[in-house]
Amino acid sequence: MSTAEQQPDNPAPSTPDALLGPADIRELAAALGVRPTKQKGQNFVIDANTVRRIVRTAEVRPDDVVVEVGPGLGSLTLALLEAADRVVAVEIDDILAAALPATIEARMPAKKDRFALVHSDAMLVTELPGPPPTALVANLPYNVAVPVLLTMLDRFPSIERTLVMVQAEVADRLAAEPGNKVYGVPSVKANWYAHVKRAGAIGRKVFWPAPNVDSGLVSLVRRTEPIRTSASKEEVFAVVDAAFAQRRKTLRAALAGWAGSAAGAEAALVAAGVSPQARGESLTVEQFAAIAEHKPAPERPAL
Repeated sequence: MSTAEQQPDNPAPSTPDALLGPADIRELAAALGVRPTKQKGQNFVIDANTVRRIVRTAEVRPDDVVVEVGPGLGSLTLALLEAADRVVAVEIDDILAAALPATIEARMPAKKDRFALVHSDAMLVTELPGPPPTALVANLPYNVAVPVLLTMLDRFPSIERTLVMVQAEVADRLAAEPGNKVYGVPSVKANWYAHVKRAGAIGRKVFWPAPNVDSGLVSLVRRTEPIRTSASKEEVFAVVDAAFAQRRKTLRAALAGWAGSAAGAEAALVAAGVSPQARGESLTVEQFAAIAEHKPAPERPAL
């Protein structure tokens, strides 16, 4: 068990410094007329100890440019500004996006020029203001956590280190290794970009409202060398998607549609050094890449 996992998640009674405590969060929410909704996956962190722990676990450095997705009322944003050089926050909610700069200026005026807001859906963001981001740290909404994470890693290759707080079940999937029963599409695709591991557990009491599920921290350190393959990311991911769409079937059967036939799938698997009787959950991302390299050419219809 890591040091981060051993630490209790007891909400701090108050935060006399710049960070937001439980009373601050509720007061700010009331002033804005904000009520957290399940539809948007909103659960605000109300404990200053927890956000500082997240920043510490993320190993945020004084020279880091951190991008945060879904800053909400600004709990984690303020803690990131304490530690990083710059923070860029991406917020989709109109009310929250409008209020966040004022919160930063009121509670951390010396850092207001080191903060930038992007009012947008993170899935639509293709560029960020200022220097390229070096780190991604976020409390991701549970309903969009995986696509947002993979999209940000893909679009911003300058992101070297990532720490996200997600639903515990999602954290397990992202960090799962081949052979694990929860190993699947998120596990393989995250591994395409980075080395992934669980980095701690987060209790329910540090959120408002308290969710019905536990949360977990996931650390992703970008690969210094990309996966060696002549196949493109899209070609590799197509194999991954096909393999897990029918995960109970052998790869010979599961990849038949992808290869054009079961025989074609078997030929690609054998050429890649993978048993046709294997299943997707036993393969590494490198093995999926090898299979993608040997996709059979489509048969030409007879004249």
